[in-house]
Amino acid sequence: MSGHSKWSNIKRSKGANDARRSQIFTKLAREVTVAARQGGADPEMNVRLRLAIQKARDQNMPTDNVERAIKRGTGPGDGAHTAMAEVLYEGYGPGGAAIFLEAFTDNPTRTVSELRNAFTRGGGNLGERGSVAWIFESKGIVVVDASPAQAEELALTAIDAGADDFDIEGRTLEIRTSIGTFEQVRKAIEKAGGAISRAELSMVPKTTLSLDVKRATQTMHLMDRLEELDDVQRVYTNADFPDEALEEYQKAS
Repeated sequence: MSGHSKWSNIKRSKGANDARRSQIFTKLAREVTVAARQGGADPEMNVRLRLAIQKARDQNMPTDNVERAIKRGTGPGDGAHTAMAEVLYEGYGPGGAAIFLEAFTDNPTRTVSELRNAFTRGGGNLGERGSVAWIFESKGIVVVDASPAQAEELALTAIDAGADDFDIEGRTLEIRTSIGTFEQVRKAIEKAGGAISRAELSMVPKTTLSLDVKRATQTMHLMDRLEELDDVQRVYTNADFPDEALEEYQKAS
């Protein structure tokens, strides 16, 4: 399982205070709005929208908020939301790990300034376009909670349905698919009775970079800092975090 996946799992288990939850709802609403604008309001025909809606539900976002976000994406909308665009940014963390970010912004100049400041304070640096994007590829990710025996069976089901590969760690099965086979693999796991805890489209590193405990800890804190920025939707890295660093990070959360 990649360092980013382990970091993401810990982040999800941490929960959020009220202020952070408000920011999460804002980001989720943006994701729903942009997905609806790009692919239409029908989640059955728009996979990205369906996933955004499911993510919002997982965070207990009120249904009215979700519906308003869809309407903003498909209706005439207001100027602020019409100007909102999806932008990709790239950089490096402490120790040289690649960091790839997805952002929604109506002011790229502001976003770049905030990102550069966060990278600098976190011991990294904001890179040029194309500096690390080549390290990542678009994949479907399906994470399943399962016993070791069930995980083995579900992994075979996933491969038969077209999955690329998988990892089993403890009671967690992480399945990776191409974008084209994501839906059929997800449905196959559901049909087989798998308890899916997360299903999303993601950026997965083709190669990873091992970091020592100090650099790994610094990188995770930098990723936290970046993710807390209002305009940043998702943060990815090719860092391979040692277990000791992950355990310390989890204790501090």
